[in-house]
Amino acid sequence: MEELPTILAEVATRSQEMIREFNERHATDPEWQATARSELNLTELVGLPETFAELTRQMMSEPEHLAKAQMKFWENGLKLLGYFNARMAGHKPEPIAQPQRGDKRFLDKDWKEDPYFDFLKQQYLLFSTWVDDLVNGADGLDPHERQKAQFFTRRLTDAMAPTNFLLTNPEALHETIETRGDNLIKGLEMAIQDMEKGRGRLNVRTTKEGAFTLGVELANTPGKVIFRNDLMELIQYTPTTDKVRKTPLLVVPPWINKFYILDLGAEKSFVRWAVEQGHTVFIISWVNPDESLKDKAFEDYLVEGPLAALDAIEQATGETQVNAIGYCIGGTLLATTLAYLADQELKGGAKNRIKSATFFTTLLDFSDVGELSVFIDDGLVGRLEEHMKDNGILYGREMASTFSLLRANDLIWSFAINSYLMGKDPRPFDILHWNSDYTNMPAAMHTYYLRHMYLENRLRVHGGIEIKGVKIDLAKIKTPSYFLATKEDHIAPWKTVYESSRLLSGPTKYVMSGSGHVGGVINPPSRNKYGYWTNSAKPNKAGAWLEGASQHPGSWWNDWNKWVTRYTGKKDQAPRKPGKGKLKALCAAPGEYVLKRSD
Repeated sequence: MEELPTILAEVATRSQEMIREFNERHATDPEWQATARSELNLTELVGLPETFAELTRQMMSEPEHLAKAQMKFWENGLKLLGYFNARMAGHKPEPIAQPQRGDKRFLDKDWKEDPYFDFLKQQYLLFSTWVDDLVNGADGLDPHERQKAQFFTRRLTDAMAPTNFLLTNPEALHETIETRGDNLIKGLEMAIQDMEKGRGRLNVRTTKEGAFTLGVELANTPGKVIFRNDLMELIQYTPTTDKVRKTPLLVVPPWINKFYILDLGAEKSFVRWAVEQGHTVFIISWVNPDESLKDKAFEDYLVEGPLAALDAIEQATGETQVNAIGYCIGGTLLATTLAYLADQELKGGAKNRIKSATFFTTLLDFSDVGELSVFIDDGLVGRLEEHMKDNGILYGREMASTFSLLRANDLIWSFAINSYLMGKDPRPFDILHWNSDYTNMPAAMHTYYLRHMYLENRLRVHGGIEIKGVKIDLAKIKTPSYFLATKEDHIAPWKTVYESSRLLSGPTKYVMSGSGHVGGVINPPSRNKYGYWTNSAKPNKAGAWLEGASQHPGSWWNDWNKWVTRYTGKKDQAPRKPGKGKLKALCAAPGEYVLKRSD
């Protein structure tokens, strides 16, 4: 440690020129300045100044609570001081504060073995608890404002963690001494590159750049694009079995990210696995919209998405029915499509075009959306509409920053530490590559979805929304359905998915996987991870369902395949090769739409 001041002085000298060049490069760049001014200000968007002002007023109006919280903090501070003195005397007392289970920030041995860093860690944990106590005890706060205050104060205390700073991170200090500061120089180089990529905002890298190419390492299941319109390409995959099942499978992914989360590569690809089970698989690849598509609405996504795909599949295979899967927001669209088709069938339209429906982590009831609710209120949606008015779209990078905040320690700070303090490239990670390959949102569609689904929860209400003049009623859906939730989902909470499954009139099977919104879905049988829960009973409450559920090892994929084959017909059809039907191949999978990035 004696060398550290000299090393840091050398780093400061070497860094000054890099920072000066960066500033000169962009100080007079009008495009850079314009982009920075137009970027979404999340603090203003969520009304954070007003929330913290109200929090302060409530705390000041309850001096007794404030005094009790302060006294508890002082008492714990004195206990920690006694703990530190005992450690310095060679004793091994019990810690005053411990990280919560699953907190990966303090895994380095020095956080336990070195008294100085042990003291810093516990001091920070006590401070974080004190802040939580202050917010939780402000009784006069509106429930929504309380949730916002809790969420953002935790993000602030996350940012203040000693792990995020060089002089209070033992692992980074050791690396600095060992490399004589080269780690910090490389970290600064990466920070400048990430700032360039983020157009003035620090766009923290989460996976090694250049490690994946679509169509090579990812999205590499063989197939052809057989149909294309303004909003989507329809991919048909090449069969790999001697015989296939009669009824094709249509997958409707979310349009908030790219479709290849379901085709990550040979080992993790749900698409490839489904093809290997004898399904004729079609998947929608949504366009990454620009300003020219700003007026595309939710109804357009339904008409030019699932409805157009059903017609194209009939042309390609001659089959009038499909089994369908919807993932996340794609599942919400699928359910809306089912209700629309049910209404058309009652009016003499085509019968039963979708034989079964599977919903991956899908919300139809938006009464409880977990921590996402801090970003949903009337004022926020209004400010977002105003922000999107000029360009007509919400840029994907702006949406991505919101979702990263939900798991800031995992998706922001851990990677910032690894890159900027440790000077190390992140390892190649397929899911995080996909996560950073975000897409834009047309203003018309996005504000409709926020208002009608999240804010007003209209989808669950008969006639709450209309599609092509049809009042959507989920209770008209009699299609057999399979609902998959994931236990640790921070986007579609499993209990709310359970409530969503109860809105349909047909037979439903509800299954819960371990892990989260992505990991619990992308769980191939070969990996034998996480496990899943089933329960044939349908109690009124999700908690009662879980109490009576049976846990199974491995992947839910096999359970789903056993369920869906009731509706596929026998595996006795000749394989259907893409482009050999009435629709000719337009290009090879993964197509053209998926290649357009939002950087």
